[in-house]
Amino acid sequence: MCGRYTATQVNPALIADRFGVREEAVPGETLGRFNVCPTEPVLAVTAPGEAQALRWGLIPPWARKLRAGPEPINARAESLRAKKLFAPLIEDARHRCLVVADGWYEWLRPETPKGRRVPFRYTVDDGGLFAFAGLWRAGRVGDERIASVTVLTTAANAVCAPVHDRMPCVLAGPDAEAAWLSGDVDADGALDLLRSLDADRTAAAPANPAVNKAGVEGPELLVVPPGTGQAQLTL
Repeated sequence: MCGRYTATQVNPALIADRFGVREEAVPGETLGRFNVCPTEPVLAVTAPGEAQALRWGLIPPWARKLRAGPEPINARAESLRAKKLFAPLIEDARHRCLVVADGWYEWLRPETPKGRRVPFRYTVDDGGLFAFAGLWRAGRVGDERIASVTVLTTAANAVCAPVHDRMPCVLAGPDAEAAWLSGDVDADGALDLLRSLDADRTAAAPANPAVNKAGVEGPELLVVPPGTGQAQLTL
């Protein structure tokens, strides 16, 4: 799964260049994030050349108010066609998007019931920008029109599996990202892109336990504090 992630880049020009979007379309509130949490605005490329902020947690079309029912932050790639919320979205390229990130967190379960979960941060290609595959939709909730998104997941690769059996669908690169957004790629072709990223492109490192709490922010979350006993943890 993917319940928290990072989007630490603060230069919109670099993001615009990497993903081929207009610099002025990159929302400032989505930049410089070290602990992106559900319900918060996230940066997404929603069409070739277009970016916007989406609410993380897909709001169903039948919802009449926020948080009145499930608003999934993740969706399993293998069962998209079997779910009435996701099936129409995967079929239509206009509902596929790229969620921009540069890392994500997973937690190692403690050995004892009272133990603290140990966070690990995963990065790709030595910490570069990448894109999660996402599905999004916009709709009216009460008097407000809200665009929301879910991040797709797949089976974990060999680097991620020791901590969790799932990982986010990280698209392999610009060509796969373009295909995911393309109206010329049907649902079968889109689903074929949702594979586990090669393990040799993925790295894991222990993170600051402070990231366990939603709302905590800052670059210190990427560093294990001295004396916590976690600095020696490796996978």
